Amino acid sequence: MPWIQLKIPADPDNADLLEDVLMEMGADAVSMEDAADQPLYEPDLGTTPLWSQTTVTGLFQSSYDINELCSNIRDAWHQQTQQSLADIDVTLVEDKDWARVWMDDFHPLRFGERLWIVPSWHDAPDPDAANLLLDPGLAFGTGTHDTTALCLQWLDGADVQGKQVIDYGCGSGILGLAALLLGADHVMGVDTDPQALEASRENARRNDVDESRLSLYLPKDEPDALADITLANILAQPLIGLAPHLAAKTRPGGDIVLSGILNHQARDVMVAYEPWFIMDEPEQQGEWIRLTGRRHR
Repeated sequence: MPWIQLKIPADPDNADLLEDVLMEMGADAVSMEDAADQPLYEPDLGTTPLWSQTTVTGLFQSSYDINELCSNIRDAWHQQTQQSLADIDVTLVEDKDWARVWMDDFHPLRFGERLWIVPSWHDAPDPDAANLLLDPGLAFGTGTHDTTALCLQWLDGADVQGKQVIDYGCGSGILGLAALLLGADHVMGVDTDPQALEASRENARRNDVDESRLSLYLPKDEPDALADITLANILAQPLIGLAPHLAAKTRPGGDIVLSGILNHQARDVMVAYEPWFIMDEPEQQGEWIRLTGRRHR
């Protein structure tokens, strides 16, 4: 059964209202997407900003009369806003096994020489490598983004054997679990989101990681502990604010790995960490930067 897909341009002030109208008209699903390639970085805490040009998409069952449906949507919009609705782009979408289509888009990814991220429906390409089983979409970090990839590449090339690691802003747990599979002794994961901690816990079970090797905390509960390696894949402004805290968590001589930093933000983040660390030259992938440094002894 095909679906009727309606795409309608909107601005941030009326996108939510348009979503409500489409749902009232019987949409099975409504989504919003960027219509002008305008990434939104570091929104204010507690805010969910929309793009200046947003496309609102409604998905309707094929039993609707398309002309009548569009007319009803325009009428409902005019009644609520006294304004005319923008053009409606109509497409018939073929019904598919969307789960299967989604899975076909993801394949094992290699980072460096030893580390692979492997979706659960794939066999590990190299059974003798460090294979981290992680399903895209089930967590907040899956290695497909440059910021995470930069950290995974660093871990693959580092000597983590027997090390104590802190993964600050652990999300899915991908960095901490990769460190454990590469030989780290213990990882402390910290995140402000309880769901992220649960995702890390579930991914640890999926990878048969002994629970004694991974401790997970909200920031308010984190214990006093020092790490040989501190990882933080967050965003530039939080990283700058956390500099004294992460420095205090890193042993003298220990390493810090910072990611989630845009190219133009790198200098400010380096300056924030230089009182405690000897910082290396930035490493860039795409528009993103990884910073590393070694704690003063």
